[in-house]
Amino acid sequence: MSQISITLLFLFIAALLLLGNILRADIVALMLMLALGLSGILTPQEAFSGFSRSAVIIMLSAFVLAEGLRRSGMTERMGLFIIKLFGQGEKRLIFGVMTASAVLSLFMNNIAAASLLFPSLSGVARRSKVSSSKLLMPLAFGTILGGMATLLTTTNIVVGGLLHDAKLPGFALTDFAPIGLPLALAGILFMVLWGRRLLPNQSPAQRHEEGEETDDLLNTYQLSERLVRAKICKGGSLDGITLAKSGLREKHNLNVIAVQRGRTTLPIEAKTVLKGGDILLIMARPEDSMPESLKDMLDVLPSGEWQQDYLSTPDMKLIETAIAPRSHLASLTLQEIRFEQKFNAKVLAVWRRGRSIRTRLADLPLEFGDGLLLQGTEKSLGLLRTEPGLMLLAESAPSTRMTLRGWFTTLIMAGTLFLAVAFPNLIAEIMLSGAVAMVLIRTMNMDQAYRAIDWRSLFLVAGMLPVGVALNKTGASTLFANAILSSLGGAGHLVLLAGFVLLTVAMTQIINGAAAVTVVAPIAIAAAQQVGMEPRSMAMAVALASSMAFMSPLGHSVNVMVMGAGGYTFKDYARVGVPLTIILVILLLVILPYIMPIG
Repeated sequence: MSQISITLLFLFIAALLLLGNILRADIVALMLMLALGLSGILTPQEAFSGFSRSAVIIMLSAFVLAEGLRRSGMTERMGLFIIKLFGQGEKRLIFGVMTASAVLSLFMNNIAAASLLFPSLSGVARRSKVSSSKLLMPLAFGTILGGMATLLTTTNIVVGGLLHDAKLPGFALTDFAPIGLPLALAGILFMVLWGRRLLPNQSPAQRHEEGEETDDLLNTYQLSERLVRAKICKGGSLDGITLAKSGLREKHNLNVIAVQRGRTTLPIEAKTVLKGGDILLIMARPEDSMPESLKDMLDVLPSGEWQQDYLSTPDMKLIETAIAPRSHLASLTLQEIRFEQKFNAKVLAVWRRGRSIRTRLADLPLEFGDGLLLQGTEKSLGLLRTEPGLMLLAESAPSTRMTLRGWFTTLIMAGTLFLAVAFPNLIAEIMLSGAVAMVLIRTMNMDQAYRAIDWRSLFLVAGMLPVGVALNKTGASTLFANAILSSLGGAGHLVLLAGFVLLTVAMTQIINGAAAVTVVAPIAIAAAQQVGMEPRSMAMAVALASSMAFMSPLGHSVNVMVMGAGGYTFKDYARVGVPLTIILVILLLVILPYIMPIG
């Protein structure tokens, strides 16, 4: 096989792994890098060159700088000030939330920007009497839109590195602003004027809090069909033993969420002793609801109204929380965390990618972005507030007081950005110097700096960057460019530009944007050079298109982050994201030729 064929085969296999969600994107990138090196297509120096690129250093530094700015308290002050500035009311609040998140994402990673405002929005929404479901998707979209206007976005950094590979000038810190800012403003105005009407009215927990029928809550989380009421038989094997020793969950996959004795609701604790006549509220899969072995222990009762009454008792409350970005809880199960014992709260359901998971939760590995519906008390809330791996969606985030070190940290960040603009050829060195300076003044120690870095994104980019080298070295990029030119080249430069924009947008909805641009950008640059177009303009268009991850939650991690708490489904993203993307694509094709001539 020729080197082109082998390269394309590796890319095809990688695409299947990514599209099928068989392996994580970062491990696929590393496997692809190793395959290109071991096959001889790339030399060892070329295969591992991604780790020495300035793009990777810029990303690493940006994570540390953003964490320092967060620790200073300035970002929280800035975001909450902007939200407060625009006042109450749905339109004004959406505009404020999106503006705040867009401004923050100019200086930091989109996930970091969103996570600063995310916990605050539930309290803001409650005080303003605006549903958090009307604010969380705008929050996510605002960070993505703001990221389009700065170099400090992963895909923009990657495309800049690919330009250097093609022996062309890269992008400066502010090169994206003249096009990205109008696109961001257009996206914000769309959400304020029209997009907000396409969002769900309320999240399930809000419907419960505001006094609507609890049955609606159960139906929304699809809990009703899994709830069974059963009375413990007197003299049976469950009479007189503790809940921990009952084996209901371990042996029969039955999750007891309430025990009623007379008119008293007992705490769900391992040491709670069950007695004959107690009524249990059990959550179970239909096939597990009443095994034959339990017939002598439990009598199934009619559904009745008690399950609704129980969820509304004053001493018990529903709490929503989400797995925070880079949380140490991700990949662990509730049983490994000892969640119930640690937080004195019971997990009723997990909301993941638009569907509710309700049973066999103890052994379910948690994922970033999972929304957890909990049943707990005021004590539970206090314990949950102390867990950095969780984001409570029931209160405003505590304010951070600015210290002298915080002001110095802010000054370092401002100086770093100023120097990066003044000396665009030294961006990597300047930003790394700023990150080191924050460690030297003890804004954070080195361990905290390491924890601030999203190593998954870093390894994804470092692993994918050599793909551009392989496409250029083997001639695959020229081959693809010729194929596209044969069908679109004769239609004009603008049509060719539109073709690459649409291709990038489509790929970004289903795979990571950084992975998409490492494949599309080298081909787009080669095509532009062949027809006499300005390759930097083509690269800019591809970079901006890779940020238009609005039509699917899979397009960007920040969409996954808000999905559970907002009660969003894939249809919600498509309903809002499709018209938004169409508007932005048209606007991009209109604005870009005036800002950066395409030919």
